[in-house]
Order: sequence, then structure tokens, then C-alpha cells
Amino acid sequence: MFVDASALVAILVSESDGDELERRLLETSSTAITSPLAIFETTLAVSTRRALTFAAAEIPVLGYLKAIGVETIPVTAEIGRLAVAARARYGKGTGHPARLNMGDCFAYACAQAHAVPLLYKGDDFVHTDLA
Repeated sequence: MFVDASALVAILVSESDGDELERRLLETSSTAITSPLAIFETTLAVSTRRALTFAAAEIPVLGYLKAIGVETIPVTAEIGRLAVAARARYGKGTGHPARLNMGDCFAYACAQAHAVPLLYKGDDFVHTDLA
């Protein structure tokens, strides 16, 4: 399972659906993975929402990922190519209802490259073939 920043933020800042997302994450039968981009996005959101410096926000983000065994995968050239294809198909400005932003395109590409489901919050990925 690829864990998108939207799910991580919901869990880490205790949003209303954070417990459900965490349950799904902990119950997955596949290895949980994420990317440096998702970690960056999560850290930025936690920093903003918790009024922490970026460096201070990184501590609970990395601590949580380590505690539950989420592996950080590298962003390869193939993932970059898949992200470009995702942007062309599902990106903002294409007219597609998914309206994926850059981070979303990379999350989509990571999940696609590793052939795993995507854990996310929101109504963007629901309009893709990974929903």
C-alpha cells in the first residue's frame, strides 16, 4: 500500500477520519510504502497545522513512519515518467475530474510502479483507475 500525504496528515493531526485511515494502514496485507515527496508534503502540513518549524514537524512524521514500519521508496526515473503520464491524464487543467496536483501525480505513479493500492483522503484519486 502506498501511503499518500493526505492520509498521513489526517492521521498525524487527528482529523475526523484519521483513525479509520490508520486502521486501514495497519491492517494492510501489503508492505506499506511512501516517498520522500509524500514525507515532505506531510511535514509541511504538520508544520503549518501544529505551528511548528519544518525541522520540528519532521520529527513526529519520521517517528510515526518508523514506528509502524512504513518504508520510504526512492523516486526513480520510471516513477517520474509515470507521474508525467498521470499529469497528462488526470492533472489539473486537463478537464479530468481527478484534478491531480504534482504531489498527487507522484503518489499515483509510486502506487502504479509498485502495483499496490493507494491510501489517501479526499475525492481526487477516486476518479482514477487506482481507486
